[in-house]
Amino acid sequence: MRTWVVRGLVLAVVHAVAAVVVAMLKASEPTGRTFVEALVLGVLVGVAATWAAVDAWRGVVDRGRTWVIAALISGWGSAVLTVIGRAVLVDQTGTSSLGQALTGGAAFTALLVLVPAGLGLLVGTKLERPSPTAGKRRKSRA
Repeated sequence: MRTWVVRGLVLAVVHAVAAVVVAMLKASEPTGRTFVEALVLGVLVGVAATWAAVDAWRGVVDRGRTWVIAALISGWGSAVLTVIGRAVLVDQTGTSSLGQALTGGAAFTALLVLVPAGLGLLVGTKLERPSPTAGKRRKSRA
């Protein structure tokens, strides 16, 4: 399976689950959600940045294009999954909110993947890769 498919689908599910959980918390307690929203946003950004840094560190081929396409897939996928999740679990959201989710919501999610992934790719290329002989013991010449 192509690498962008895996990254895009996994991040779409992660973002959709996070959005539905935040919506559930907003529905139960509308005033005490600021810290949770910031924490969830930080986790989502951290997942994309860390995964992209690992890709760059491992030397994955065509990683820049992979992350751009994965960001687009995760944006649209997350939008659809969020509307479905909110409709089933939170507030019976209808298909009327799908248009806004596929435009503004998808763009926001795509940026939440693309920007940290770009930073992760930059950081990952700067990390030193371990040498292939680092884990092997040297034979002593006695």
